[in-house]
Amino acid sequence: MSLFLHHFAISVPLFALVLLGYALMRWGGWPVTVPEALSRFVFGVALPAMLFRLMSQLSRLPPVDARLLIAFFGGCLLTFGIGRLVAWKVFRMDGSQQSVFALGGVFSNNVFLGLPIAKLTLGDAALPSVSLILVFNALILWTLVTVSIEFARQGALSLQGFGATLRNVLRNPLILAILGGTLFGLSGLALPQIVDLPLRMLGDCAPALALMSLGMGLVEYGWRESARESLAITTIKLVVQPLVVWGLALALELPEMETRTVVLMASISVGVNVYQVARQFRCLESAAAGSMVFSTALAALSTPLFLSLTGS
Repeated sequence: MSLFLHHFAISVPLFALVLLGYALMRWGGWPVTVPEALSRFVFGVALPAMLFRLMSQLSRLPPVDARLLIAFFGGCLLTFGIGRLVAWKVFRMDGSQQSVFALGGVFSNNVFLGLPIAKLTLGDAALPSVSLILVFNALILWTLVTVSIEFARQGALSLQGFGATLRNVLRNPLILAILGGTLFGLSGLALPQIVDLPLRMLGDCAPALALMSLGMGLVEYGWRESARESLAITTIKLVVQPLVVWGLALALELPEMETRTVVLMASISVGVNVYQVARQFRCLESAAAGSMVFSTALAALSTPLFLSLTGS
Protein backbone atom coordinates (compact mmCIF):
# COMPACT_ATOMS: atom_id res chain seq x y z
CA MET A 1 0.00 0.00 0.00
CA SER A 2 2.82 2.40 0.89
CA LEU A 3 4.47 1.72 -2.49
CA PHE A 4 1.21 2.53 -4.29
CA LEU A 5 0.85 5.77 -2.34
CA HIS A 6 4.44 6.63 -3.22
CA HIS A 7 3.81 6.20 -6.96
CA PHE A 8 0.40 7.85 -6.68
CA ALA A 9 2.05 10.89 -5.08
CA ILE A 10 4.55 11.01 -7.96
CA SER A 11 1.87 10.61 -10.62
CA VAL A 12 -0.72 13.05 -9.25
CA PRO A 13 1.24 16.21 -10.20
CA LEU A 14 1.59 14.82 -13.73
CA PHE A 15 -2.14 14.28 -14.12
CA ALA A 16 -2.68 17.67 -12.47
CA LEU A 17 -0.97 19.17 -15.53
CA VAL A 18 -3.46 17.31 -17.73
CA LEU A 19 -6.28 18.76 -15.62
CA LEU A 20 -4.75 22.23 -15.84
CA GLY A 21 -4.68 22.06 -19.63
CA TYR A 22 -8.29 20.87 -19.64
CA ALA A 23 -9.37 23.68 -17.26
CA LEU A 24 -7.63 26.38 -19.29
CA MET A 25 -9.57 25.37 -22.38
CA ARG A 26 -12.86 24.53 -20.67
CA TRP A 27 -13.20 27.52 -18.37
CA GLY A 28 -10.26 29.83 -19.13
CA GLY A 29 -11.59 31.23 -22.37
CA TRP A 30 -8.46 30.29 -24.32
CA PRO A 31 -8.87 30.29 -28.12
CA VAL A 32 -9.43 26.94 -29.82
CA THR A 33 -6.27 27.43 -31.88
CA VAL A 34 -4.05 26.97 -28.80
CA PRO A 35 -4.32 23.15 -28.39
CA GLU A 36 -3.48 22.48 -32.03
CA ALA A 37 -0.52 24.88 -31.99
CA LEU A 38 0.83 23.51 -28.70
CA SER A 39 0.37 19.93 -29.88
CA ARG A 40 2.29 20.65 -33.08
CA PHE A 41 5.13 22.24 -31.10
CA VAL A 42 5.34 19.38 -28.61
CA PHE A 43 5.05 16.63 -31.22
CA GLY A 44 7.21 18.31 -33.85
CA VAL A 45 9.89 20.08 -31.78
CA ALA A 46 10.07 19.54 -28.00
CA LEU A 47 9.70 15.75 -27.74
CA PRO A 48 11.88 15.06 -30.82
CA ALA A 49 14.58 17.31 -29.31
CA MET A 50 14.46 15.34 -26.05
CA LEU A 51 14.59 11.97 -27.82
CA PHE A 52 17.34 12.97 -30.25
CA ARG A 53 19.54 14.25 -27.43
CA LEU A 54 18.91 11.12 -25.35
CA MET A 55 19.65 8.68 -28.19
CA SER A 56 22.75 10.68 -29.22
CA GLN A 57 24.24 9.48 -25.91
CA LEU A 58 23.59 5.86 -26.87
CA SER A 59 27.08 4.67 -25.98
CA ARG A 60 26.50 5.77 -22.37
CA LEU A 61 22.97 4.40 -22.03
CA PRO A 62 22.16 1.04 -20.42
CA PRO A 63 21.58 -1.81 -22.90
CA VAL A 64 17.97 -2.73 -23.72
CA ASP A 65 16.62 -6.27 -23.84
CA ALA A 66 14.89 -6.31 -27.24
CA ARG A 67 12.61 -9.12 -26.09
CA LEU A 68 10.49 -6.38 -24.53
CA LEU A 69 9.00 -5.99 -28.03
CA ILE A 70 7.69 -9.56 -27.81
CA ALA A 71 6.14 -8.85 -24.40
CA PHE A 72 4.57 -5.55 -25.43
CA PHE A 73 3.35 -6.30 -28.94
CA GLY A 74 2.56 -9.92 -28.15
CA GLY A 75 0.39 -8.55 -25.34
CA CYS A 76 -1.19 -6.10 -27.79
CA LEU A 77 -2.06 -8.92 -30.19
CA LEU A 78 -3.62 -11.10 -27.46
CA THR A 79 -5.55 -8.16 -26.02
CA PHE A 80 -6.72 -7.15 -29.50
CA GLY A 81 -8.21 -10.63 -29.87
CA ILE A 82 -9.91 -10.33 -26.48
CA GLY A 83 -11.30 -6.93 -27.47
CA ARG A 84 -12.75 -8.25 -30.72
CA LEU A 85 -14.36 -11.15 -28.86
CA VAL A 86 -15.97 -8.79 -26.31
CA ALA A 87 -17.20 -6.47 -29.06
CA TRP A 88 -18.72 -9.42 -30.92
CA LYS A 89 -20.25 -11.38 -28.05
CA VAL A 90 -21.28 -8.56 -25.69
CA PHE A 91 -22.07 -5.65 -28.01
CA ARG A 92 -22.94 -7.54 -31.23
CA MET A 93 -20.71 -5.29 -33.34
CA ASP A 94 -19.79 -5.91 -36.95
CA GLY A 95 -16.21 -6.58 -38.10
CA SER A 96 -15.19 -2.92 -38.57
CA GLN A 97 -16.64 -1.88 -35.22
CA GLN A 98 -14.94 -4.83 -33.53
CA SER A 99 -11.59 -3.68 -34.96
CA VAL A 100 -11.91 -0.10 -33.70
CA PHE A 101 -13.19 -1.32 -30.32
CA ALA A 102 -10.23 -3.72 -29.99
CA LEU A 103 -7.73 -1.05 -31.08
CA GLY A 104 -8.92 1.13 -28.20
CA GLY A 105 -7.84 -1.64 -25.83
CA VAL A 106 -4.25 -1.71 -27.09
CA PHE A 107 -3.27 1.71 -28.50
CA SER A 108 -1.83 3.79 -25.65
CA ASN A 109 -1.31 7.53 -25.54
CA ASN A 110 2.41 6.79 -25.40
CA VAL A 111 3.62 10.12 -26.76
CA PHE A 112 1.72 12.71 -24.72
CA LEU A 113 1.28 10.64 -21.54
CA GLY A 114 3.44 7.50 -21.54
CA LEU A 115 6.72 9.17 -22.46
CA PRO A 116 6.51 11.99 -19.86
CA ILE A 117 5.36 9.61 -17.10
CA ALA A 118 8.11 7.09 -17.89
CA LYS A 119 10.74 9.83 -17.79
CA LEU A 120 9.53 11.31 -14.51
CA THR A 121 8.77 8.05 -12.65
CA LEU A 122 11.33 5.57 -13.96
CA GLY A 123 14.00 8.05 -15.05
CA ASP A 124 16.11 8.37 -18.19
CA ALA A 125 17.16 4.72 -17.88
CA ALA A 126 13.67 3.74 -19.10
CA LEU A 127 13.68 5.96 -22.18
CA PRO A 128 15.68 3.67 -24.50
CA SER A 129 13.03 0.99 -23.89
CA VAL A 130 10.26 3.54 -24.49
CA SER A 131 11.97 4.69 -27.69
CA LEU A 132 12.14 1.11 -28.97
CA ILE A 133 8.39 0.72 -28.39
CA LEU A 134 7.64 4.05 -30.08
CA VAL A 135 9.58 3.11 -33.21
CA PHE A 136 7.42 0.04 -33.83
CA ASN A 137 4.18 1.08 -32.14
CA ALA A 138 2.44 3.04 -34.89
CA LEU A 139 3.57 0.74 -37.71
CA ILE A 140 2.52 -2.51 -36.02
CA LEU A 141 -0.78 -1.36 -34.50
CA TRP A 142 -1.94 0.75 -37.46
CA THR A 143 -1.16 -2.18 -39.74
CA LEU A 144 -3.02 -4.53 -37.40
CA VAL A 145 -6.22 -2.49 -37.41
CA THR A 146 -5.98 -1.77 -41.15
CA VAL A 147 -5.67 -5.49 -41.93
CA SER A 148 -8.51 -6.27 -39.53
CA ILE A 149 -10.91 -3.72 -41.02
CA GLU A 150 -10.02 -4.47 -44.65
CA PHE A 151 -10.61 -8.18 -44.10
CA ALA A 152 -13.91 -7.37 -42.40
CA ARG A 153 -15.06 -5.18 -45.30
CA GLN A 154 -13.44 -6.72 -48.37
CA GLY A 155 -12.01 -10.07 -47.36
CA ALA A 156 -8.58 -9.05 -48.65
CA LEU A 157 -5.51 -7.01 -47.67
CA SER A 158 -4.41 -4.00 -49.70
CA LEU A 159 -0.66 -3.45 -50.00
CA GLN A 160 -1.49 0.18 -50.77
CA GLY A 161 -2.85 0.58 -47.25
CA PHE A 162 0.30 -0.90 -45.72
CA GLY A 163 2.49 1.34 -47.89
CA ALA A 164 0.63 4.46 -46.77
CA THR A 165 1.01 3.40 -43.13
CA LEU A 166 4.74 2.83 -43.57
CA ARG A 167 5.22 6.24 -45.22
CA ASN A 168 3.36 8.00 -42.41
CA VAL A 169 5.48 6.24 -39.79
CA LEU A 170 8.75 7.17 -41.51
CA ARG A 171 7.66 10.83 -41.68
CA ASN A 172 6.87 10.89 -37.95
CA PRO A 173 9.13 13.49 -36.20
CA LEU A 174 9.53 11.24 -33.14
CA ILE A 175 10.67 8.27 -35.22
CA LEU A 176 13.06 10.46 -37.22
CA ALA A 177 14.50 11.90 -33.99
CA ILE A 178 14.99 8.44 -32.45
CA LEU A 179 16.63 7.03 -35.59
CA GLY A 180 18.77 10.13 -36.18
CA GLY A 181 19.89 10.28 -32.56
CA THR A 182 20.69 6.57 -32.58
CA LEU A 183 22.87 6.90 -35.69
CA PHE A 184 24.70 9.86 -34.13
CA GLY A 185 25.10 7.94 -30.86
CA LEU A 186 26.63 4.96 -32.66
CA SER A 187 29.28 7.28 -34.10
CA GLY A 188 30.67 7.81 -30.59
CA LEU A 189 30.79 11.59 -31.07
CA ALA A 190 29.48 14.11 -28.53
CA LEU A 191 27.06 16.89 -29.43
CA PRO A 192 28.74 20.32 -29.44
CA GLN A 193 27.59 22.64 -26.65
CA ILE A 194 25.90 25.01 -29.09
CA VAL A 195 23.59 22.15 -30.16
CA ASP A 196 23.35 20.22 -26.89
CA LEU A 197 22.20 23.14 -24.70
CA PRO A 198 19.15 24.17 -26.82
CA LEU A 199 18.15 20.50 -27.18
CA ARG A 200 18.39 20.03 -23.41
CA MET A 201 16.30 23.14 -22.73
CA LEU A 202 13.62 22.01 -25.18
CA GLY A 203 13.70 18.50 -23.74
CA ASP A 204 13.31 19.75 -20.18
CA CYS A 205 10.02 21.48 -21.01
CA ALA A 206 8.68 18.67 -23.21
CA PRO A 207 7.04 16.43 -20.56
CA ALA A 208 5.06 19.25 -18.89
CA LEU A 209 3.94 20.74 -22.20
CA ALA A 210 2.94 17.30 -23.51
CA LEU A 211 0.71 16.69 -20.49
CA MET A 212 -0.92 20.12 -20.76
CA SER A 213 -1.44 19.62 -24.49
CA LEU A 214 -3.21 16.34 -23.78
CA GLY A 215 -5.56 18.03 -21.30
CA MET A 216 -6.37 20.83 -23.73
CA GLY A 217 -7.15 18.35 -26.47
CA LEU A 218 -9.57 16.36 -24.30
CA VAL A 219 -12.04 19.28 -24.27
CA GLU A 220 -13.17 18.58 -27.83
CA TYR A 221 -14.15 14.96 -27.13
CA GLY A 222 -17.54 13.95 -25.78
CA TRP A 223 -18.09 11.20 -23.23
CA ARG A 224 -21.83 11.02 -22.52
CA GLU A 225 -22.79 9.04 -25.63
CA SER A 226 -21.91 5.33 -25.85
CA ALA A 227 -20.75 5.37 -22.23
CA ARG A 228 -21.21 1.59 -21.88
CA GLU A 229 -18.91 0.82 -24.83
CA SER A 230 -16.45 3.52 -23.72
CA LEU A 231 -16.15 2.03 -20.23
CA ALA A 232 -15.67 -1.46 -21.70
CA ILE A 233 -12.80 -0.20 -23.87
CA THR A 234 -11.34 1.60 -20.86
CA THR A 235 -11.45 -1.57 -18.75
CA ILE A 236 -9.67 -3.60 -21.41
CA LYS A 237 -7.07 -0.86 -21.88
CA LEU A 238 -6.27 -0.13 -18.23
CA VAL A 239 -6.69 -3.61 -16.72
CA VAL A 240 -6.53 -6.40 -19.29
CA GLN A 241 -3.68 -5.14 -21.46
CA PRO A 242 -1.24 -4.38 -18.60
CA LEU A 243 -1.93 -7.79 -17.05
CA VAL A 244 -1.38 -9.63 -20.35
CA VAL A 245 1.83 -7.70 -21.09
CA TRP A 246 3.07 -8.26 -17.54
CA GLY A 247 2.38 -11.98 -17.83
CA LEU A 248 4.42 -12.20 -21.05
CA ALA A 249 7.24 -10.16 -19.51
CA LEU A 250 7.39 -12.59 -16.57
CA ALA A 251 7.29 -15.59 -18.91
CA LEU A 252 10.23 -14.12 -20.87
CA GLU A 253 12.06 -13.27 -17.62
CA LEU A 254 12.69 -9.70 -18.75
CA PRO A 255 14.93 -7.52 -16.55
CA GLU A 256 13.12 -5.35 -14.02
CA MET A 257 13.49 -2.06 -15.92
CA GLU A 258 12.16 -3.50 -19.19
CA THR A 259 9.31 -5.20 -17.34
CA ARG A 260 8.28 -2.05 -15.53
CA THR A 261 8.53 -0.02 -18.73
CA VAL A 262 6.35 -2.28 -20.89
CA VAL A 263 3.72 -2.62 -18.16
CA LEU A 264 3.73 1.15 -17.62
CA MET A 265 3.27 1.81 -21.33
CA ALA A 266 0.45 -0.76 -21.45
CA SER A 267 -1.33 0.89 -18.51
CA ILE A 268 -1.50 4.30 -20.20
CA SER A 269 -4.83 5.68 -21.41
CA VAL A 270 -6.32 5.28 -24.90
CA GLY A 271 -4.45 7.25 -27.56
CA VAL A 272 -5.97 9.88 -29.84
CA ASN A 273 -5.03 7.68 -32.81
CA VAL A 274 -7.98 5.43 -31.95
CA TYR A 275 -10.39 8.32 -32.47
CA GLN A 276 -8.64 9.18 -35.74
CA VAL A 277 -9.11 5.60 -36.95
CA ALA A 278 -12.77 5.66 -35.89
CA ARG A 279 -13.30 8.85 -37.91
CA GLN A 280 -11.37 7.49 -40.88
CA PHE A 281 -13.53 4.37 -41.08
CA ARG A 282 -16.68 6.15 -39.81
CA CYS A 283 -17.56 3.75 -37.03
CA LEU A 284 -17.63 3.87 -33.22
CA GLU A 285 -16.54 7.53 -33.09
CA SER A 286 -18.47 8.36 -29.92
CA ALA A 287 -17.20 5.29 -28.04
CA ALA A 288 -13.61 6.00 -29.10
CA ALA A 289 -13.84 9.62 -27.94
CA GLY A 290 -15.45 8.65 -24.64
CA SER A 291 -12.84 5.99 -23.93
CA MET A 292 -10.11 8.62 -24.27
CA VAL A 293 -11.75 10.80 -21.61
CA PHE A 294 -12.58 7.96 -19.19
CA SER A 295 -9.22 6.21 -19.52
CA THR A 296 -7.19 9.40 -19.09
CA ALA A 297 -9.00 10.18 -15.84
CA LEU A 298 -8.79 6.62 -14.49
CA ALA A 299 -5.14 6.15 -15.51
CA ALA A 300 -4.30 8.44 -12.58
CA LEU A 301 -5.09 5.37 -10.44
CA SER A 302 -4.26 2.43 -12.70
CA THR A 303 -0.78 3.56 -13.73
CA PRO A 304 0.52 4.12 -10.16
CA LEU A 305 -1.05 0.80 -9.19
CA PHE A 306 0.85 -1.14 -11.86
CA LEU A 307 4.03 0.79 -11.12
CA SER A 308 3.78 -0.28 -7.49
CA LEU A 309 2.93 -3.91 -8.34
CA THR A 310 5.83 -4.30 -10.77
CA GLY A 311 8.14 -2.48 -8.39
CA SER A 312 7.47 -4.87 -5.53
